[in-house]
Amino acid sequence: MAVEPIRDRTKINQMYYYLNGRNPKYGILFKFGLNTGLRISDILPLKVKDIYNENGDFKEYLILSEQKTRKEKKIKLNDAIRKSLNTYINQQKLKNDDYIFPSQKGGHIGRVQAYRILKEAAEALGVENFGTHSLRKTWGYWTYKMSKYNIGLIMDTFNHASQSITLRYIGITQDQKDELYSLVQF
Repeated sequence: MAVEPIRDRTKINQMYYYLNGRNPKYGILFKFGLNTGLRISDILPLKVKDIYNENGDFKEYLILSEQKTRKEKKIKLNDAIRKSLNTYINQQKLKNDDYIFPSQKGGHIGRVQAYRILKEAAEALGVENFGTHSLRKTWGYWTYKMSKYNIGLIMDTFNHASQSITLRYIGITQDQKDELYSLVQF
């Protein structure tokens, strides 16, 4: 089965609390993915200095080179993720050169470990068809709905070649098909 976005806000909240309870770095990882739409491989290597300037204030933009596409990505972090990051970084006493998602073995946590923990949370809470792209797809799905269906901007953000690819990616086409089946009832 294909990886899907999380369409239920309650499940999103439950998953956050589950992950945060396991370890705050997993809670913040989940929240970071949901609030930025970045691939997990682009989130994990981030350091404190990538989001804060020398004065300890947030940089205007998080600027990174996407691992998959090598394209530069410029993201204005929203208030929700800024607030969570501030709390997390202060509680963990992270320094400017520290990874935001440190591994106990040194460096940052790897994709396999991140996937394992996220998948465990999804299974514990009954979130079906969950994978590493679920956070990215969830961001796209909810952004699509909240932006009053502005697929063009989301398509551009994801670097997709067509609107149909983006709609399929964020699970909208399946939602629309499901809706069709409920329209006609005999």
